[in-house]
Amino acid sequence: MKINQFGLKRVSLEEAKKELMAAGFLTIDASKDATKLWFAFLRKSFLTVRDESGFISKLGNFLADETTDLADFYRSKQPVTKEVFYMMGLQQLDFEPTIDFDPGKVLEEAARIGIPMIDSDFSHSDTLIEAWYLLLTSHTKNGLNYLDKLASEGYYENNEVSRPFFFNGKAQAVFDTAKLIREVVYVEAPLDTDNDGQLDLLKLEILRPIETEDGLQVGTLFTASPYSQGVNGPAGEALTYDVNVPLERKEPTETTYEEIQYQPTPVELPAEREVKGKATHGTETFSRENNHSLNDFFLARGFAVVYGAGIGTRDSDGIQTCGSVEQTTAMAAYIEWLAGNRRAFTNRTDNIEIKAWWSNGKVAMTGKSYLGTLATACATRQIEGLETIISEAAISDWYQYYRDNGLVIAPGGFPGEDADVLAIETFSKMRNAGDWLHSKKFFMDYLNEMAKLQDRKTGNYSTFWDERNYLPFIKDIKCDVVMVHGLNDWNVKPRQVANLWDALKEVPVAKKLILHQGQHIYINNMPSLDFQDMMNLWLSHKLYGVENDAKALLPDIVYQENTAPETWHTLTDWAPASEKVYHLGAQELMDAAASGQVTFNDQLPKEQYEGYTKNIPLWEKELKEAGPMDGHRYLAKTEVLKEAIFLNGRPRVSIKVASSVDLGMLSFELIDFGTAKRLKPTPDVLAPHGLPLGRNWREDNLVEFKLGAEDEYKLITRGHINLQNRENAWKNDDLKANEFVEIDVVLHPTMYHLPAGRQIGLAVYGTDFGMTVRGNQDIAYTIDLAESQVILPLGE
Repeated sequence: MKINQFGLKRVSLEEAKKELMAAGFLTIDASKDATKLWFAFLRKSFLTVRDESGFISKLGNFLADETTDLADFYRSKQPVTKEVFYMMGLQQLDFEPTIDFDPGKVLEEAARIGIPMIDSDFSHSDTLIEAWYLLLTSHTKNGLNYLDKLASEGYYENNEVSRPFFFNGKAQAVFDTAKLIREVVYVEAPLDTDNDGQLDLLKLEILRPIETEDGLQVGTLFTASPYSQGVNGPAGEALTYDVNVPLERKEPTETTYEEIQYQPTPVELPAEREVKGKATHGTETFSRENNHSLNDFFLARGFAVVYGAGIGTRDSDGIQTCGSVEQTTAMAAYIEWLAGNRRAFTNRTDNIEIKAWWSNGKVAMTGKSYLGTLATACATRQIEGLETIISEAAISDWYQYYRDNGLVIAPGGFPGEDADVLAIETFSKMRNAGDWLHSKKFFMDYLNEMAKLQDRKTGNYSTFWDERNYLPFIKDIKCDVVMVHGLNDWNVKPRQVANLWDALKEVPVAKKLILHQGQHIYINNMPSLDFQDMMNLWLSHKLYGVENDAKALLPDIVYQENTAPETWHTLTDWAPASEKVYHLGAQELMDAAASGQVTFNDQLPKEQYEGYTKNIPLWEKELKEAGPMDGHRYLAKTEVLKEAIFLNGRPRVSIKVASSVDLGMLSFELIDFGTAKRLKPTPDVLAPHGLPLGRNWREDNLVEFKLGAEDEYKLITRGHINLQNRENAWKNDDLKANEFVEIDVVLHPTMYHLPAGRQIGLAVYGTDFGMTVRGNQDIAYTIDLAESQVILPLGE
């Protein structure tokens, strides 16, 4: 096991003493003898015993060295040493002798695991104090830092501290989550999306500490989740499109971006409601929100958490619009209310106004996927009170979620989904039968219009998609941004966060990027990375103003290595230092240009085609192997790598190709070939409900990426293009049968280590059974090898 800590703040001895006194570990009359002081600290951390006999008995459960238990060491009156301190420290952090570390090499093993240590004379009490402080902030084997672990076991029940309480620059779990106040308000948004002549009222679910009743004002985590009031799975399935349809030719056009650029249309809104009274407390509550464990972690630490589903969701007004300007405006309205700049009411009918008097006016947005997407959207609005977003696996351009380079492209795992499908799935008003009765016709008319505007026929970039592209407005962001994304996320693909990162480079805000080797997942429950601590440091600074050097302390980029488990590194940019060009040969990727042509046909035998439509993993496997896909794709490999290389950035393919007909598409995969154990695509569950988020509070599963069995290859990255969108995604280029054209495709960005002994492979093919339409058309593609190459971004 290795732990990687980026959110740990090193402090001075003076600051360590001050914080240890505030936490109840150090007292004015504490012993100056280092050994006595250490055992005094241990007494305070043994929370289940109260007397000397129990303490000594508990000491007997631990080793002081290979041949002595800690009880015998205590009775021997020997002085504590660095080796004894860290032997016990490792055990306090849940690492087991002989299982997790060699007790005969304790200091080397502590360094290997990643335990931060003090290299001073442990006979001095000051050294002991610094070491204990550092141990409290060190991560355990099981996900929490040691002080958080003690808090979850009840440490603060016997040690009174201020609320909120900050240690090492981070908010501590000192709040009683059994006493959280749950209330509902309805925020009045500057919208009338259902055209009923009234401004839309939007339901907001609030969880806040009971201490707010005594005047404490708190920072707020806001999760904008169109899913939080339920989803309509059957309705979405019914609307999902058949993808077993042919690719169609597009008539050539000379469309310019200016012709399709989105321009907002002025709308005359209804008047605001007349306020008929004031209230300080909501009149509605809820029993259990659609919670997120990162938010739960902060609820125990003195933050409020609010969930808003927005327009067109259960108990709110309006209709679902999937990424439109109106959806962003709705989510912005919640933040404006939290900052004191918009109105809300206790219910949808009585017009009794209520203010967020318990809020300190500072808001952070959290959440993954659609939730993180709306955080990115709101960040572009310069909303007063929005201090930061933590945008995980988020979309920055909806076109590149459902389309790509003139093709209809499905998010991985969801063939046939589209914007209108997601709209009806999240139109949870359908689940309130009466509300659905009155809104059905208006919404279904809107949905039919959305189906036309999203344009599955051409797959082109249009005004509809330009409205849903946040990238042109990233320059307007004023709040600091944290981005988290999976390098193997083929739902919200890596290009989405890379484009956001690149757009933010010229924006004068703090930006942090965390890249993991996972798919479409959260990472706040992996013990190898102190993600919760990092975000605690960040949010304590952003929402409570704690001066903890968060912006300087957290690296610009943290990324997970793909060749070894539990290994994380830092970088300053997601961009190459140099490039390596390989030319396409008949079966090899070569340093020198080749000659000749290679042809493959996209059409498969009926049985094989139908099998792949029902078994996409089988198609993925056979695409990379000799066998049934021979003659139906181009596949070439480099020689065995003599030296390791690191890909950092966006691989590109420049290819000269002809289609046997006047239409066509190409798909590309960059592949790591070589027998090896690789990280599994999804993390293993180490301990179900093994990560406590506070005292007697909710838990999360502990998970970690582990090496799987040996395999022969792994997808590095991919890309797609319609041959009639060679110039851009809004203009149709002509394509003539058997006429060669030059195509340049930027694949999705990656960070990927290739050890010596591996081979890099490139597959070029037509139909992507997981993402494109799959018409099984008789189309032959011919590659001119002399004019085709792949360009790899090399990092240092």
